[in-house]
Amino acid sequence: MFHNINYACKYNVKVVYLLHIKCIKAYKEKDVRERHNRLAVVKELIKNNRIDSQDTLLDLLKKEGFNVTQATLSRDLKLLKVGKISDGWSGYYYSLPENDLVTESEKSYIQDVRRGILSIEFSGNFGVVKTRPGHANSVCFALDVLNLPEILGTLAGDDTIFLILREGMTKEDLLESFQTRIPEIQE
Repeated sequence: MFHNINYACKYNVKVVYLLHIKCIKAYKEKDVRERHNRLAVVKELIKNNRIDSQDTLLDLLKKEGFNVTQATLSRDLKLLKVGKISDGWSGYYYSLPENDLVTESEKSYIQDVRRGILSIEFSGNFGVVKTRPGHANSVCFALDVLNLPEILGTLAGDDTIFLILREGMTKEDLLESFQTRIPEIQE
């Protein structure tokens, strides 16, 4: 098949290297998506339960299908800025920061997004959001303030927003996030 042994060796090294890079990229994308989902579950568990220890939270996560170590959970809690607050009589329990709850200003940003978006289309990690004329800047600003974890960055014109999804995120991830925070938004 190969007439020159040096060419064959170089060719095989390149193929192995490219396969290695592709596997690493696929693993990182899966890891990012899994972490995003796990963080969302941790937030929901803390919002809906009185959790007093990491062991209790680890057990709840296992029931949800996430098998993580205490060290990983500790990093997740730090990333989410989870703290412990006193219940006044029997001890402490985990609580999300106040700014994690929907504030009045966040509600107004959600209203801006609801009012302005007409359509969303994707090509890979790039999204084009069509808005009502003159609404792109306010919708873009609202998306930035809402700090959706799927969005890396945005750029607005008059009636169009260009957005870039984070590595490993898909349009389905973003639309799921919209469904959670802004239920009226559809693709």
